[in-house]
Amino acid sequence: MFRNQYDNDVTVWSPQGRIHQIEYAMEAVKQGSATVGLKSKTHAVLVALKRASSELSAHQKKIIPIDDHVGISIAGLTSDARLLSKFMRTECLNSRYAYDTALPVTRLVASIGSKSQINTQRYGRRPFGIGLLVAGFDEMGPHIYQTCPSSNFFDCKCMAIGARSQSARTYLEKHMNEFSESTMEELVKHGLRALRDTLPNETELTTKNCSVGIVGKDDKFTVFEDEDVAKFLAGIESVPRSRRGGPPPAEGGAPAPMDTEAADAAPAAAPDPAPAEPQVEQPMDQQ
Repeated sequence: MFRNQYDNDVTVWSPQGRIHQIEYAMEAVKQGSATVGLKSKTHAVLVALKRASSELSAHQKKIIPIDDHVGISIAGLTSDARLLSKFMRTECLNSRYAYDTALPVTRLVASIGSKSQINTQRYGRRPFGIGLLVAGFDEMGPHIYQTCPSSNFFDCKCMAIGARSQSARTYLEKHMNEFSESTMEELVKHGLRALRDTLPNETELTTKNCSVGIVGKDDKFTVFEDEDVAKFLAGIESVPRSRRGGPPPAEGGAPAPMDTEAADAAPAAAPDPAPAEPQVEQPMDQQ
């Protein structure tokens, strides 16, 4: 059977027990530009790679402030990210209006999971083709959360999503034990080094193609763009890139949209006309 007989709507299950619309949405996240999140005992940091659709256009913003204590970075369909970020801002404003206090990050992420889940079960809807890394600080300390189009969300010590993100996750796994005691500056340097590993060998991080977001105990969520990033990039120039031994990352061998921008997303809902069922045999929760 061709898989496109079962991908016309999100309520249709294939004979293998899969929902192809959700898998297409997760593929859109994998083809968005990479972003990295990590935390220490006092701060949470987001680092994101920005893309431009052409030399004539500006780079697409990747880090979005939500409230004084929380912000997000995105990988996937930017239009879906705008919708979810507006929803998150409304939730934070409602909490401050009703209770005169900041909304706990855990509750905010849970509300995103509930909103995303509706689009995975109702006829006529489609999953959000966006993955979020949520960085926040509340009474429980710093947080890094990952959300998925399947409506799953995970509390992480550190995480990377987007194109070639496996290289960044490898770096994070090697240095994960150092993060908890790191200062804010050291944490940003680790994030930039992880993000740098997702780039092709001939490409470097510059003030134009990366952004940094920081939130901490005494620091409101702040986004650093353009020249403000230069002071962080100067701290990683003396450290060489991680050597990539063996085969390239799984996402690195994908077609051109992984390295060339097509806004922040490949067409999530466009099925492959070929009967390539084994091509998407990955579990739905595997990022």
